[in-house]
Amino acid sequence: MLKEFRDFILRGNVVDLAVAFVIGAAFVL
Repeated sequence: MLKEFRDFILRGNVVDLAVAFVIGAAFVL
């Protein structure tokens, strides 16, 4: 999962990164 997250960052898509961050935060909480 961490590798996929890194690929997201390398892509540079801010919108997708924000969505992934929200989903990740939801899983943590």
